[in-house]
Amino acid sequence: MFKSLLSVFLQSPCPLCKRPAENIVCVYCQKQLESCQLTNPSHLWRGNLPLFAWGVYDNKLKQAIATLKYKNQPQLGMLLGQWLGNTWLSDSVSKKTRKLTVVPIPLHRERLKARGFNQAETIARSFCQRTGYSLQPQGLVRVRDTETMFGLDPERRQQNLKYAFAVGKIWQQQPPRCGSTRSARSPVLLLDDIYTTGTTVEEAARVLRERGIKVCGVAVVARATSFKSDRSRYY
Repeated sequence: MFKSLLSVFLQSPCPLCKRPAENIVCVYCQKQLESCQLTNPSHLWRGNLPLFAWGVYDNKLKQAIATLKYKNQPQLGMLLGQWLGNTWLSDSVSKKTRKLTVVPIPLHRERLKARGFNQAETIARSFCQRTGYSLQPQGLVRVRDTETMFGLDPERRQQNLKYAFAVGKIWQQQPPRCGSTRSARSPVLLLDDIYTTGTTVEEAARVLRERGIKVCGVAVVARATSFKSDRSRYY
């Protein structure tokens, strides 16, 4: 009995509900998170910028991403990145792609300073640990601080992100297509936490492609709940 009580006492509280958790989240929250998982994450792996999404941005997954970003819980990003990596490896899309270089969507330096970490990079690091892909967190930089995208219509989103990204110094001198290492020859997989209209990742892909850098697609933890199949976007 004493060992059982001691075990409960030593467990860390779940960052989502404060229950004792043997792992990063408690069993209860893990089940709720898993209920948000998509049955076909590569449904939109097609077109100019294919999309791979682990889950739907709703309920417990929405809470987890908000807690990760705004309550300083980067361990949630590591967990979500691991799950994203596991799902990627079990999906047929991973068999169709070569070794990839993963580039997380960057934060502006002021927002990074305020938050202390980039949630997309945290997720990407765990994703790469699981998949074995190369991580290049400096492939893109955010050169212009933008307003929060929440509530903006598609046109204002595009204007908001115009000229917001630039290729990082590491690739300004030696683009991946010209490199000699395995990771340098790899196509880029962009990675972010949430996909809504696709404006952010499309702008990031455009900047890379203008420098001759191949972008094979985007991987995200969550996509917005509603979907218009004729435009292959989520709203």
